[in-house]
Amino acid sequence: MRPGQTRSATGAGARREARRGHYGVLAVIAAGGAIGTGARYGAALVWPVPATAFPWTTLYVNASGCLLIGILLVVLTEAWTAPAWVRPFFATGVLGGFTTFSTYCADIERLVSAGRAGPALAYLAATVVAALAAVTAGVWVTRRLLRTTTERGTR
Repeated sequence: MRPGQTRSATGAGARREARRGHYGVLAVIAAGGAIGTGARYGAALVWPVPATAFPWTTLYVNASGCLLIGILLVVLTEAWTAPAWVRPFFATGVLGGFTTFSTYCADIERLVSAGRAGPALAYLAATVVAALAAVTAGVWVTRRLLRTTTERGTR
């Protein structure tokens, strides 16, 4: 830097500050993820499924997590101005950790390896359909409830 020049806000200091903000978001997501994955693990302990059986627990966990994501994101984007950490903590961290694509894939692989391609294919499709239906239902019901509450408040 030449004498008399000032450092621009877009310089190294601003980049360093932006990185610090990213670390905070990552920490919030990690904390939420620890809670979500712990809850998923707890569900697997409470409702264990034999390795070659249809993985109902994972299907229910993924569908219920998607339902909650639908509800949460409508509330956070349409009804409540939440602090900046709330969405990454709950949506990405807790519910992202609770729902599980990796266990879903491992369950399919286990079923196929056990010679149960039919149930594996049914599980593959059922999970996608259940997840999409759940998130759609969560969004639809939450919006309807918010609209009803708003209409009652204006009377």
